[in-house]
Amino acid sequence: MEKQYKLRNGPGPAEFRQKLKIIMMLVCLALTVLTVRLWHLQIIKGDELKQRSENNAVRFRKIQPLRGLVMDRNGRVIAENRPSFDVLYMATKGVDPESLVQKIKDIYKTRSVDYSSDQPFPRTAKSYLPIRLEKNISMEKVALVETNALDLPGVYVDVTPTRLYLDGEFVAPIIGYTGEVSREELEKSKEYSSGDITGKSGIEKVFDSYIRGRRGNELIEVNARGKVIKSLGRIDPVAGSNVILTIDLVLQKAAWEAFGGLSGAAVAMDPRDGSVLAMVSLPSYDPNLFTSGIALDEWVKLQKNPLNPLSNKAISGQYPPGSTYKLIVAAAALEEGIVKPETRIHCNGSFKLGNRVYHCWNKQGHGSMNLHRALVQSCDVYFYTVGKMLGVDTIAKYARRFGLGDVTGIELAHEKKGIVPTKDWKLERMKEPWQLGETISISIGQGFNLTTPLQLAQAYSALANGGTLWRPHLVQRIESSDGAIEKEYLPEKTGELALSRRTMETISRGLWGVVNEPRGTGYAARLANADVCGKTGTSQVVGLSQDPRIRRLRKLSAIHKDHALFACYAPMKSPEIVVAVIAENAGGGGSVAAPIARRILYAYFEGKKNAEAPQVAENPLPADRENGVTLE
Repeated sequence: MEKQYKLRNGPGPAEFRQKLKIIMMLVCLALTVLTVRLWHLQIIKGDELKQRSENNAVRFRKIQPLRGLVMDRNGRVIAENRPSFDVLYMATKGVDPESLVQKIKDIYKTRSVDYSSDQPFPRTAKSYLPIRLEKNISMEKVALVETNALDLPGVYVDVTPTRLYLDGEFVAPIIGYTGEVSREELEKSKEYSSGDITGKSGIEKVFDSYIRGRRGNELIEVNARGKVIKSLGRIDPVAGSNVILTIDLVLQKAAWEAFGGLSGAAVAMDPRDGSVLAMVSLPSYDPNLFTSGIALDEWVKLQKNPLNPLSNKAISGQYPPGSTYKLIVAAAALEEGIVKPETRIHCNGSFKLGNRVYHCWNKQGHGSMNLHRALVQSCDVYFYTVGKMLGVDTIAKYARRFGLGDVTGIELAHEKKGIVPTKDWKLERMKEPWQLGETISISIGQGFNLTTPLQLAQAYSALANGGTLWRPHLVQRIESSDGAIEKEYLPEKTGELALSRRTMETISRGLWGVVNEPRGTGYAARLANADVCGKTGTSQVVGLSQDPRIRRLRKLSAIHKDHALFACYAPMKSPEIVVAVIAENAGGGGSVAAPIARRILYAYFEGKKNAEAPQVAENPLPADRENGVTLE
């Protein structure tokens, strides 16, 4: 049986081919449009889009931390932070950096503002790290850069913290200054990276690991013109720790002002624990000059200044101690039994040794002197005689007991040892034997003797507190930014004088007489109700003739005049403060250094409300002469 098939209704072959043709035409048209678009993007816009794709990238930004505060013992801020506005450039392809800088200069010229940086662009600038064009710019420059941002691709203003020293030169020798990390520092330590701020001197340098904090980082996306689009991630910086000093800022300023423009140094110390209450060195410098990058001419000026403003003379200035050294010779003589307090030595104004004559500062002579009167009137002949009997090595032994001839260990760099000469020292250093005449010179603090003001303060502190040498210290404690104590610095005992009570009492009475008795050389340091004990000193800068008339010539140039010294403590029975002063090339210790110390003492007791204003004339010298008081 033949099968029959029923055909379904549908388009014929001709109609199908027509529809397929239309579809193919649409596909071809779409491919043509796509090809044209790709050609336009890759060929016509290829370079531009390539640049945009590369510039729209992730960049790395460092966030500098706030440095910790530096404060005085009463919480007064000495060093803090302020915002610094820097002009940065993020390397952008298609932009010539030198042309960009010239454009910035042209913009500045419209407002008569100078471009402050002369640093060339680094040869190998990394695309993900910015280059600083200018540092610490003014608000006027900030406005100019921001309003012209569209014409300055890759340029932006960044805000970073920078140091501000509120009291400038008063505190510079202690606090020091900060600056950008150097290439040498980068090579020595992996903790730093380029652009970091670090301490360069003083407390800022010694405690930098505590103060500097920990920098933060941020990943940012920037557009083709180097402008920030968004933050992709951020690690916040950690602020540095605060350093609380032993310094009293009010006393520090008073000590500075007490010098009245003279060059020198002074240290005020608490003899009960070695804490430094004030430390000044004059002349000084403004540490704020370094925070924004000191100008070359300013730096050269500071370096070439013969008065050494960049050094801390309180710890690195080495001076002959002059008659302040008689304290040590007196202690040695009493302990060794060379003299007793009542032993008398006659002074006729000179001391003869062989063919040489050594004169007393009082050319008329002091007459018969016991130890007490020899200290009060600072009789040179008495101590020439005693020094000869002691010998240089015995004197040196006691000088070292008082802490001389070695660093004190204070928390500052560049402290000097000074010199305590001995026979072996001279033989080793100069290849020459010791001469007896040199013993005569060191007996009154001249010759090879060299001492720093801090050492002098430590020595007198040991006598004041009954015989203990405390390590001088400037830092009380270190605190985190939220006030938690991280580290505390306790008093540290470094030695004992090992002197008898009778010796110390005898010398203390003598030092009291220096300031308070008639004809005492330290009369100008007297304070009402303060019972000041002290010793004047005058040290020669050059080897002048022993003839007093020649030593007093006014024709000496300023740099060859004698240094004036004074060391003291108060009150006598329960000492709270020791002061050591040296005024460079200023004259006599009694006429110059003692009044400086008096002003420092007055500021201390006034601050404590325990003493009245000093009852002394405005100009003590004429009054002292009328009263018959002789000043060394």
